[in-house]
Amino acid sequence: MSELTSAIGSNNSDRTSNNISQWLTVAMLVYLLICAVSIIGGGFKMATGGHAKELFEFASNPFAGLVIGTVATALIQSSSTVTAIIVGLVAGGLPVSVAVPMVMGANIGTSITNTIVSLGHVKAKQEFSRAFSAATVHDFFNLFSVLVFLPLEIAFGLLEKLGSMLANVVYGGNQVSIDGFNFVKAATAPVVNNVKYTFQSFGEQTGGVICIVFGIVLIFVSITIMGKLLKKLMVGKAKNIMHSAIGRNPLSGIFSGAMVTVLVQSSSTTTSLMVPLAGSGAFSLKQIYPFTLGANIGTCVTAVLAATAVTGNSEAALQIAFIHLTYNILGVVLIYGLPFLRYIPVNCALWMGRKASENKVLALVYILSVFFIIPALCIFISNQFN
Repeated sequence: MSELTSAIGSNNSDRTSNNISQWLTVAMLVYLLICAVSIIGGGFKMATGGHAKELFEFASNPFAGLVIGTVATALIQSSSTVTAIIVGLVAGGLPVSVAVPMVMGANIGTSITNTIVSLGHVKAKQEFSRAFSAATVHDFFNLFSVLVFLPLEIAFGLLEKLGSMLANVVYGGNQVSIDGFNFVKAATAPVVNNVKYTFQSFGEQTGGVICIVFGIVLIFVSITIMGKLLKKLMVGKAKNIMHSAIGRNPLSGIFSGAMVTVLVQSSSTTTSLMVPLAGSGAFSLKQIYPFTLGANIGTCVTAVLAATAVTGNSEAALQIAFIHLTYNILGVVLIYGLPFLRYIPVNCALWMGRKASENKVLALVYILSVFFIIPALCIFISNQFN
């Protein structure tokens, strides 16, 4: 008996030790993520030689920026990665006005993951209808948000102004600036400076490009490994939270969706977890809809975190991070808050789920159209009017 007790105690000790080492690895990956964003910002400044605005004139059209964000996120399958890269580029001189549509596009592109996951239910007609509807409600909500807010941004600069106001409150203005005592920036400076110094030996422009590529690779690797670790550490708990939260009330669903996404650092993971639940009929589309909206809000944490320690135009980087957060919160407040708008994405998703279950080819056509063909047409049409 004592031997059995000792063995159980040893196993528990090993599991605890393993969990601690995994959390320490996650902390290190967060550190590398922040370093990577700063490296991109520094590399962007080196490569452009202070002429970043001219370099990005090709993306000055809002539709071009929207397409860049959509396609990049659809290909990389991580809005966290793309928005972190955008934060780094803004810190290096990319105009905020160009970055805003890119952030909107990243929201659209991230929903391709759960749409692809739903294809796993394709063999059973009713199950596939429910799963595809649960996946595409995220698509339709994000598309609807763009239709509402992109015209407002083009006409009035709404999100840019709100992001600037929040960045001023946190970063400077009449408040105490965080720049002087940002210990995160101080902690990352040795790594960032050494990387920039190393690549600078290749020349300003070439070294800057290498810095950007290195930073992007580092972000991708960090978020990928961090996502896998956090899934092991948190996904079991995430499922329990989801089961207990869905169906209570909309606010609980939104809050839980945001929290789970913060924990696993991936809205794609959060929303993909819901697809099998919807496909099995355990939850209705209207029940999981608020959870999806919460995932949109939770995914903004990476960009805000990345913006806290960038080099270069730190306030602008913080501004675009807050724009991402504000955009997603306003989308939930406006679209879900107004009864006559609330269920437009749900109704569209239910219709699409029924049609896709009747004709499986339509599902593939939908994915290719929304994430690749329509963006390409937008670029083509916008170029005709330039």
